[in-house]
Amino acid sequence: MSASTDLDRSAGSGGDDLRMAPDRMLDLARRAAELLVERTESLSTEDAWDGEFRDGLAPVLMGEPPEEGLPAEDVLERAAREILPYAARLDHPRSFGFVPTAPTWPGVLADFMAAGYNINGATWLTASGPSQVELAVIDWFRRWLGYPESADGLFTSGGSAASVDAFVAAREAADHPERATVYMSDQSHVALRRAAMIIGVRPECVRTVPSDDHFRLDMEALKRAVADDRAAGFNPIIVCANGGAAGTGAIDPLEEMADYCESEGIWLHVDAAYGGFAVVTEEGRRLLGGIERADSVGLDAHKWFFQPYEAGCLLVKDGSTLQNAFAVRPDILQDTIWGANHPNFADRGIQISRSFRALKVWMSVQIFGLAAFRRAVAKGMELATRAEEHVRNSPVLETLSPVSLGVVCLRVNPEESGLEEETIEKINRTVLARVFWEEPALMSSTLLKGRFALRLCILNHTTAWDDVRETLEAIERFGREALAAEASR
Repeated sequence: MSASTDLDRSAGSGGDDLRMAPDRMLDLARRAAELLVERTESLSTEDAWDGEFRDGLAPVLMGEPPEEGLPAEDVLERAAREILPYAARLDHPRSFGFVPTAPTWPGVLADFMAAGYNINGATWLTASGPSQVELAVIDWFRRWLGYPESADGLFTSGGSAASVDAFVAAREAADHPERATVYMSDQSHVALRRAAMIIGVRPECVRTVPSDDHFRLDMEALKRAVADDRAAGFNPIIVCANGGAAGTGAIDPLEEMADYCESEGIWLHVDAAYGGFAVVTEEGRRLLGGIERADSVGLDAHKWFFQPYEAGCLLVKDGSTLQNAFAVRPDILQDTIWGANHPNFADRGIQISRSFRALKVWMSVQIFGLAAFRRAVAKGMELATRAEEHVRNSPVLETLSPVSLGVVCLRVNPEESGLEEETIEKINRTVLARVFWEEPALMSSTLLKGRFALRLCILNHTTAWDDVRETLEAIERFGREALAAEASR
């Protein structure tokens, strides 16, 4: 059908040029769904990453917008062929780089429906049903964490926004926020440092606390840093803990940190953006023991709870701390106040206009059941444990940190190789590049105590042991070749 025909049929009622007839809407929705299902079905036959240089994309995608509309099917096809494929395929079974995710189909449909219903989840007046669902899902998370009934929270775009919301609440709850200092591990995510600066903490007042040999925050170093700052007239307001560090999966000593922060009157925030949903499993609850004592916890359901972006979340142990920090009463929103039993999520965080993010979690759990999610999360931890065993039994590979919450850090370094660190790093950078270009897998790297490490983040519910094993075998193969090349120099 031509573009002019589309416009003629959609403009039949009142000359509205931006409407489509119902049959055309269904045709296009059906074609979009077909393209997505085709992609999902062919995913394992493709690489986990594809990209193009800007010089290749700009001539195709830059330019003036069309003055008159183009055929809708052509636009859909162009998006599916010329734009969307050039990206990391984070739901690929061999996508081990960074923190990948594999969203459920109900989650995708939920975003489609929420967008189609044009929900603004700012207030109870604009979205009473969606607000109640967000309250329900927040309560699921509260109970999974072991938080008291006084806890509350909201959905956010992700861990970065959740950290900012938490830090604002912590600052407002502090008795003396002047000359504030914030503490985090050398393994903490950069989003926490950024959040501290956004709330007005000077960069030089964001303290980096060293981690121990297992990449957990060193409690004695934390205590010294806080004591020194208090003596110098600073006001420690926030301590950050990792509930699964992005680099290693390491979990800080949460119980000990909670004891200390309670005794010192300092807000404890746990960044559990990727690792927090391990609490739905028995092993995860054990590993994350103490998380229920934190003043705030950040979670990302678009990571280890298998949802499309964006599905961040912040929970606070005392719900009033968010309300105290963010609630305002501007005149233009005065009609949205329905009383204390009808909360407005705009009064809990930095966003006013906000999408209906909770629906995808609610629909996915309703359709699959929580037990399916427990099994999926547990599977990632089991595969990571098997990967660690493979590395330990390999004559070529070396583990660089204990496996934790699905993350395996390793490198090519045969026992008693006698190689200098500079040479080992060079070899492993070569291996990383070869896996990237020659294998279907995507993996990333990190630095651990100054040592270059290859990193596999095994979280995808579609990943099988063969995907992990064959990737490890490729690392070994490329490692042997790089070692041989080095020896021949």
